Amino acid sequence: MSIAAPCPALPQVTRTPTARIGIACVALLSMLLAGAAPAATRDYRVETVAGGLDHPWSLAFLPDGRMLVTERAGRLRVLERGRDGAVALRTAPVDGVPQVLAMGQAGLFDVLVDPDFARSGLVYLSFAYGTAEANHLRIVRARFDGARLHDVAPVFTSQPAKRAGQHFGGRMALLADGTLVTAVGDGNLDRTDAQRLHTHLGKTIRVHTDGRVPRDNPFVGRTGALPEIYSTGHRNPQAMVRVGTVLYANEHGAKGGDELNAITSGANYGWPITTDGIDYTGARVSPYRTWPGITAPLTHWTPSIAPSGMAWYDGALFPAWRGSLFVSALAERSVRRVPMTGGRAGPQDILFTELGERIRDVRSGPDGALYLLTDSANGRVLRIAPAD
Repeated sequence: MSIAAPCPALPQVTRTPTARIGIACVALLSMLLAGAAPAATRDYRVETVAGGLDHPWSLAFLPDGRMLVTERAGRLRVLERGRDGAVALRTAPVDGVPQVLAMGQAGLFDVLVDPDFARSGLVYLSFAYGTAEANHLRIVRARFDGARLHDVAPVFTSQPAKRAGQHFGGRMALLADGTLVTAVGDGNLDRTDAQRLHTHLGKTIRVHTDGRVPRDNPFVGRTGALPEIYSTGHRNPQAMVRVGTVLYANEHGAKGGDELNAITSGANYGWPITTDGIDYTGARVSPYRTWPGITAPLTHWTPSIAPSGMAWYDGALFPAWRGSLFVSALAERSVRRVPMTGGRAGPQDILFTELGERIRDVRSGPDGALYLLTDSANGRVLRIAPAD
């Protein structure tokens, strides 16, 4: 069955003392309907690199082998390798991190290392900025000297201010031309803002790394449109990764309708005009799954898996996994392997469910291993390596 096909409603499951087999069958049926299957064998091992992290959100690698980890509460941590080769979490967090609004889904989000870090020392952070009643998604650029951030400067601040602490987005990526893209959620207040050009809510954004607006952005010069907007119609974006010239992003639907998209300049991705999900109340958000002028997702996940981070794998340790997107999932407590061929998503594997943990981020390391962040008050950095 095609992943993009509408999934029929599953029967209600009553939790009786003898219902475990039935629940397992429904879970398996859900996987099959979503075009995925659990991994048949475990040809990998899971190593704990570091623990004791407070809801870690993002992981990035420095050229010298150190790793940077953000904690949602507003701390930036360093993982470094000692003389014995073991990786350890530095006790003190990095100084100079800007004040972060931490409440609900708000907090410190992504960390991105500049490709020329060895010379420039530049890193980028995204976070919730402001107050509960008037907040924004902000990106800053700073110089990291190994212990502290210096010359912290705003690159982008979403407009207008919104209230509450939901649907921020915040993942970042650099395009092939060196411009910086991020995605801003719809705020979960007025979902139709995702279709309006006077607000950054529900959009992907493209700027130069110093904050200037590229002259070839699709809405530059249009009356009433914010010039930073790159694409429209997004609900709650959670990840971005560039593969060659293609920018992939995923986002949360409501109850179902999570999406994997290929982002292009000026495209409209539909929210809330089109969606494969329904509202949390059970009501229809929209009667339409497609609409003229709307760019359809490459695949969707219904029921929802709650996608979070995403990575492209082309490493040497797992040859069978090369050419795949890896999508971490919060609700499904898994990582989806999505093989990509000619821009199309193939049959998916469901990995690492034995951990039983919400997975916030997945990254492909320079050593060819996969790295995962678990989303909890005692979160961990995990390394996935071949079993042998």
